[in-house]
Amino acid sequence: MKVGAAIAEIMKREGIGILTGYPVNHLLESAAEIDIRPIIVRQERIGLHMADAISRVTSGETIGAFCMQHGPGAENAFGGVAQCFGESIPVLVLPMGYPRRIAHVPPNFNSVTSMATVTKSAEPVTLAAEVPNIMRRAFARLRSGRGGPSLVEIPTDMFNEELPDPLDYTPVKPVRYGPDPVDVSRAAAMLAEAKRPVIYAGTGIHWARAWPQLRALAELLGAPVTTSLGGKSSFPEDHPLALGSGGLAIAKTVRHFLDNADLILGIGCSFTETNFGVAMPKGKTVIHATLDPAHLDNNVRVTLGLVGDAALTLDALLAELGDRIREPRDSSATAREIAEIRAEWLQQWAAKRDHDAAPLNPYRVLRDLWNTVDVDNTIITHDAGSPRDQLSPFWVARTPLSYLGWGKTTQLGYGLGLAMGAKLARPDKLCINVWGDAAIGFTGMDFETAVRERIPILSILLNNFSMAIELKVMPISTEKYRSTDISGDYAGMARAFGGHGERIERPEDIVPAIRRGIAATREGKPALLEFITSKETQVSRL
Repeated sequence: MKVGAAIAEIMKREGIGILTGYPVNHLLESAAEIDIRPIIVRQERIGLHMADAISRVTSGETIGAFCMQHGPGAENAFGGVAQCFGESIPVLVLPMGYPRRIAHVPPNFNSVTSMATVTKSAEPVTLAAEVPNIMRRAFARLRSGRGGPSLVEIPTDMFNEELPDPLDYTPVKPVRYGPDPVDVSRAAAMLAEAKRPVIYAGTGIHWARAWPQLRALAELLGAPVTTSLGGKSSFPEDHPLALGSGGLAIAKTVRHFLDNADLILGIGCSFTETNFGVAMPKGKTVIHATLDPAHLDNNVRVTLGLVGDAALTLDALLAELGDRIREPRDSSATAREIAEIRAEWLQQWAAKRDHDAAPLNPYRVLRDLWNTVDVDNTIITHDAGSPRDQLSPFWVARTPLSYLGWGKTTQLGYGLGLAMGAKLARPDKLCINVWGDAAIGFTGMDFETAVRERIPILSILLNNFSMAIELKVMPISTEKYRSTDISGDYAGMARAFGGHGERIERPEDIVPAIRRGIAATREGKPALLEFITSKETQVSRL
């Protein structure tokens, strides 16, 4: 068995059925030979984003995989690998490498050394007989601990090397670990004594599938729950104790309850300081439950740390609290407080969300989108910039993994690949990406990939012919040189690629166009709806 065939066989045994990539990488042929579907993208970053989403929407049960050419292909892929690393997403990255004899000769790009800073592990194949061991190590890191990409570089001269038959490889089993019972007991006591606790839930809830435990803890304590962007949809946002998600733009309920909390429990989160996340108030009692001990006391001062899988941690906390809190606490007063503050906040935004004139207000478009789709059978993601800040506070996510949020690093164009990968992994769902006219400039050509590869997503484009989020910071450049102006007929582009494309300019046309777009996806055709909007710059920042 040759090296490429062996790696493909190992991938298949590990449950990988799709390999995104860009030629030339001989692994694409080896994978296709054993019925692993190759998805060929227009640019490397999109392929990584698709693999990212496959891992996300399956909570890591299926690992997304991506391969690319050595040299320029690997160089172009760096940003996508870095995005996976920043968001802690397990993705198997399989670049070709230069032949071993020149693998470390400048200026040749060596993926192992160059990407070591943005991967959990990076290892080259230098001996055919070592392929099973190398792949086992990569999958061990992908399936256990904090998420992140693992990279295996295959030099071009390795593909013709032979392994002895039969292939000796057994799939890797994930390993979970939990917190110190003594610390769990201390945390339970602190939670039981707190008068105004708030739970801040992160992406780790999704990876651990700890949704029932999170809800049980919130209802036992009568504690309101907010989430990071990555954790959004881990707690039903129509629940009386739901505050919404915390990003650059947040609901008024989030800021109010965090600022007035006497204890904050961060669970499945890193508390990473970012311009695109909620700022934690200073001087609070903080219990930080995280999978990675490197997160503790990193950006937030921690009163008590719990290290372990979010589900195991919540199970342990619920068991400890069982002796302290016999019945779920009455949360009616907290629920009323949440409802009153939310109603006041929504009223403040009613003029934008109900705007009934042209150009369209993006908040009105997104309001109508939520009211039109089957929310619980939809997976939606934002893009960087205005679409993220206009969507995340107001989109009420009610079921787990129905919203793919992100924000530690914010590459434009990320959402398209996420929607495509989500659709591959969950073909029964309506998969939507919401982006702006700046983001489509980065990755829009890969809408053709959606058409060619028969990936029927719904793409919502908010087009204001401007980098509107930059208007406040580039007034001179805009006035003198129109530096923030951009343009394009993106609905026409979608049609030219063979997809469904519409440009919508009137409020009364929003809902009918959305319904036609959904109908197109049901017929197997990707749809791009281009909404012509105002240069909206206001976001919900409190």
